[in-house]
Amino acid sequence: MMLDGTEDEDKFLAAGIAGLQQNAFYMHRALDSNNLRDALKYSAQMLSELRTSKLSPHKYYELYMRAFDQLRRLEIFFEEETRRGCSIIDLYELVQHAGNILPRLYLLCTVGSVYIKSKEAPAKDVLKDLVEMCRGIQNPVRGLFLRSYLSQVSRDKLPDIGSEYEGDADTVTDAVEFVLQNFTEMNKLWVRMQHQGPAREKEKREKERSELRDLVGKNLHVLSQVEGVDLDMYKDVVLPRVLEQVVNCKDELAQFYLMDCIIQVFPDEYHLQTLDVLLGACPQLQPSVDIKTVLSQLMERLSNYAASSAEVLPEFLQVEAFSKFSNAIGKVIEAQAEMPTVGVVTLYSSLLTFTLHVHPDRLDYADQVLGACVKKLSGKGKIEDTRATKQIVALLSAPLEKYNDIVTALKLSNYPRVMEYLDIPTNKVMAAVIIQSMMKNRTRISSSDKVEALFELIKGLIKDSDETPTEELDEDDFQEEQNSVARLIQMLHNDDPEEMFKIIDTVRKHILTGGPKRLPFTVPALVFSSLKLVRLLQGQEENPFGDDASTTPKKIFQLLNQTIETLSGVPAPDLALRLYLLCAEAANDCDLEPVAYEFFTQAYILYEEEISDSRAQVTAIHLIIGTLQRMHVFGVENRDTLTHKATGYSAKLLKKPDQCRAVYACSHLFWVDDHDDMKDGERVLLCLKRALRIANAAQQMSNAARGNTGSVILFIEILNKYLYFFEKGNPQVNVAAIQGLIELIMTEMQSDTATPDPAADAFLASTMRYIQFQKQKGGSVGEKDGYKNPYLKKTGATTLVLFCIF
Repeated sequence: MMLDGTEDEDKFLAAGIAGLQQNAFYMHRALDSNNLRDALKYSAQMLSELRTSKLSPHKYYELYMRAFDQLRRLEIFFEEETRRGCSIIDLYELVQHAGNILPRLYLLCTVGSVYIKSKEAPAKDVLKDLVEMCRGIQNPVRGLFLRSYLSQVSRDKLPDIGSEYEGDADTVTDAVEFVLQNFTEMNKLWVRMQHQGPAREKEKREKERSELRDLVGKNLHVLSQVEGVDLDMYKDVVLPRVLEQVVNCKDELAQFYLMDCIIQVFPDEYHLQTLDVLLGACPQLQPSVDIKTVLSQLMERLSNYAASSAEVLPEFLQVEAFSKFSNAIGKVIEAQAEMPTVGVVTLYSSLLTFTLHVHPDRLDYADQVLGACVKKLSGKGKIEDTRATKQIVALLSAPLEKYNDIVTALKLSNYPRVMEYLDIPTNKVMAAVIIQSMMKNRTRISSSDKVEALFELIKGLIKDSDETPTEELDEDDFQEEQNSVARLIQMLHNDDPEEMFKIIDTVRKHILTGGPKRLPFTVPALVFSSLKLVRLLQGQEENPFGDDASTTPKKIFQLLNQTIETLSGVPAPDLALRLYLLCAEAANDCDLEPVAYEFFTQAYILYEEEISDSRAQVTAIHLIIGTLQRMHVFGVENRDTLTHKATGYSAKLLKKPDQCRAVYACSHLFWVDDHDDMKDGERVLLCLKRALRIANAAQQMSNAARGNTGSVILFIEILNKYLYFFEKGNPQVNVAAIQGLIELIMTEMQSDTATPDPAADAFLASTMRYIQFQKQKGGSVGEKDGYKNPYLKKTGATTLVLFCIF
């Protein structure tokens, strides 16, 4: 059905164009022969094609533009006729004899343009006559295009200041009156379009009206270009007349478009000086008008005006722009009781942006805007509308973007109150925005009260709400959120140890409420931050004045012990063990033996009671051994206790290869460089021999289970340990022991049950090359008793370069 209507329109348009072109041809022929009467005859017939009511505005515009091009040619002909002696007054009267009113008025406007140029009559009289005569066309579409033509041909002939048509009798007031009258009549025609046709086609008509809006808006553009329209005339005449028409038309489309036109076409300084009048019209608009967009555009434009030059800022203070906008927004929201939440928030978001640009130093204004928004949102609970929550995020992000400093935002008392209206997901988004802003600008928070306020703002990331559905949490998103919180904790710093300790305690209070999923992310960050403070206080054991309130490493370690203990409920024993060991090492550097011993004790308890996975046990025991090897604070008794435990744990690992590696790693606990009191060659040798027994047992088990002895790589690893301690000067590790181990390796590799292992072959070859290198260099290995020349041995398909002692 619609397709048929479109096809019919195309046919009517084609017929109209054909008729127009045919009459235009005869008109041109008459023009070429200077036949005025025929020219008027055919031009009238050509213009009669514009009388059609069968075309949509879009199609009618196409036909109109073709006629407009012909009228420009006709206007040139009229000018030539006047130069040839034809009276313009007679011509002006002659065209009024056209049979139909629409062609008559188009011709009258065309001749009127020439009439004004001739200056035989005041421009104001001709313009007044034309604008009055055009009232004869009351069909909305035809009337709009006719008046648009009148505006087009007269715009350069207005009696404006500096215009050639300005005179004693012609003033700028007449020009303004003409444009305003034409605008008023065009707006009436445009509004009337909505009532033409059946109700079922209302949506179609609104679309057609939207297509024609620029015809009406051009009048306001013409007004803005009139040189004589100064601020006084704009304030006293132009704006009141235009707003009167806007308010009285009571049409949603017209009111929104015309308010937008006013904002866009007239100068910013005019808007600033007439804020009372312009804002006073806003509450009078229809409730359905998108007033939030209108006011937002006005505030955005004035914000840009304020940013353009510092010299204009006093004008804003003089007219009290902030106060007027704030009052106007309140009145608009009251007048439009059904305004959705997104509209309310958008208005206050725009007002806050305006305030931050115009009055960046007035935090009280910004806080006042946030407070007004809270007041309007009171009683609404959590905002669920997605568009509204986005606007709240924009509202809260504005201070961050302006000041690049969350510290400034924390001074706004109503800032956290606005955040309370965000739903859980959006609250998290806003918290992430705050953290990103801090990281981007490297913001430094250096007091515990500000940290308290900050963590209240980002509590959506720190702890679960009762309303948070855990099954909806995306694991990757969750990890990214918690990593950002961890990075934030690392950014908190104060050079004053007392204040830094307060900051740590404040952070601890918040993160411990985060639940088992969050603690593994946030607790390590807090521990590292605390250890940085310990390093600053390193060497300070206790306050010499006996003040219990002072911050000491011991006091921090007590806090850390309690904090890490919370990970046992997660459970995250692996992480807790690492953190205990880190704290033990820090306590070692501070010469706090009881504290270090306590941390090791907690690590051992965790290992025994919580870590059951065999792989985790292997990792844990190597961490324990590595940390214990670096400890120098322990006395003989405590160190013996801890090393005995470590070796015991090593020997009890599930897999023999793991046992072997852990046991020979324990050998380093009894031989620590630069500490003569921590060198026990016999116990080193005992660990190595025990490792050899375990490796041999592993070989036997492999032979029994698989029929082959497996790889000899454990023996080669132990050989390297022998070589290490031999070089370090351990008297218990001698050449005979190394020779015996090499022979054992050779025997195992030549065994019929040996399993070929290229990795072991390469490892052994590398070890032997090292021995040869030491011999050539004259190192500690090479100096011992001498080496025989290398010789080759075959093992399977692999050729090994083996170097044998003696």
